[in-house]
Amino acid sequence: MSGKPSRSDYPYFQRITTRWKDNDVYGHVNNVEYYSYFDTVINTLLIREAGLDIHAGSVIGLCAESHCRFMDSLAFPDAVDAGLRVAHLGNSSVRYEIGLFREHSPTAAAEGWFVHVFVDRATRRPTPLPGPMRNALQRLLVPATENAS
Repeated sequence: MSGKPSRSDYPYFQRITTRWKDNDVYGHVNNVEYYSYFDTVINTLLIREAGLDIHAGSVIGLCAESHCRFMDSLAFPDAVDAGLRVAHLGNSSVRYEIGLFREHSPTAAAEGWFVHVFVDRATRRPTPLPGPMRNALQRLLVPATENAS
């Protein structure tokens, strides 16, 4: 990922409303909240469109790695448009790339990645992605980016 990503770089979006508590004493959204927005867009997609059953499913996703690059600040009461794409789809792992955009802004205020390893709920051992999940994530797969690691 290099430069400021634009909205056209992401095939999936979800609107996230900032909350008063998201701001820190400096008047902008605290950095830890950006990771919460990442979690929100990813898990909403997995639950609503990929069949993830967070309560009783045999497969769960564990975060193996995450990263965020901050380019502009967000602040309450901004609405955030979280863009999502899949940069790598393995047998049991997924690398998502996320862009956080201030409402109506053409370029991202922050970008990052998040790696899920899907495991068996009981054994916590890696397990292949279920078919419906793989199909949903495949639709968001984009060519590898320049700085992917």
